[in-house]
Amino acid sequence: MAKAKFELIVTIVNQGFADSVMDAARACGAKGGTILNARGTARQEAENKFDILIHPEKEIVLILARTDIKDAILHAIYKEVGLDTPGQGIAFSTPVDDTIGVDNKKIAKVLAKTEVKEEVEQTPNVEAKQSWL
Repeated sequence: MAKAKFELIVTIVNQGFADSVMDAARACGAKGGTILNARGTARQEAENKFDILIHPEKEIVLILARTDIKDAILHAIYKEVGLDTPGQGIAFSTPVDDTIGVDNKKIAKVLAKTEVKEEVEQTPNVEAKQSWL
C-alpha cells in the first residue's frame, strides 16, 4: 500500500486563536485551511486533572498538508497554541487516501479519461468502442 501523499491536520483551539494556527502552519508551507466554529463539552474533571480553564467556545482548523511538511506544521502549531498557551490547542493528523482539487495531475488524468470515454461512447463504430474500453 502506497504511503499517503497528504495528511489532514485537525486543530482544536479556544475561540480567537484559529488565525494563530494558520500563521504557524503557513510559516511551514501550508497553503490554507478551513476554520469551523465549535463548542467544547469537557467536564469539570478535565479542568481539575489538567489544571486548565476550559472555554466552551472553540475553533476547529482543518489543514490538508503534504506528508513531508506535516510534522513541521504540527510542531509549529504546538509551539504557538499548545495546551500550555492561552489557545489551549490540541492537534492531530490522519492520512488522506485520496484527494480531488489539490493534485492537478490527478485531476487532469481523470478528466482526460472521462473525455475519451465520452467520445468513444458517441462513436458509432462498435469495433472502435471496444478497442478503447
